[in-house]
Amino acid sequence: MADQDVQIVSSTKISCNGNGTGSGHPNVYLTLDAHTHEITCPYCSQKFKLDPNAKVSAGH
Repeated sequence: MADQDVQIVSSTKISCNGNGTGSGHPNVYLTLDAHTHEITCPYCSQKFKLDPNAKVSAGH
């Protein structure tokens, strides 16, 4: 089985409900790592990475 593609996202907070294979999992909300701007879903191992051109606010 090939490695999954990294999903490029435009927000530091994302949700994941499965890897698209039909074997979904509960919807989980994830926050990208503040230093690497990446995260891997603990259920399906989908990798997410922040788009380098994304505008990220300090937020609250």
